[in-house]
Amino acid sequence: MKKANQDIRDYAAQKGGYFWEIAMQLGISEPTITRWMRVELPEDKRREIRQIIDKITDSKSSNP
Repeated sequence: MKKANQDIRDYAAQKGGYFWEIAMQLGISEPTITRWMRVELPEDKRREIRQIIDKITDSKSSNP
């Protein structure tokens, strides 16, 4: 069975982003984002999380 928000989970893993980093950028705790990921998120929240993943991983690649 496919997990909720599998595309976001895969995207974060592929890019090397962690949920705790995403949570920090959103101003929430890691347990909160973990709970959010249990149910399908609305598209606007999914888009925001993908943008945060990009921001996190882009800064990692520019600061080795």
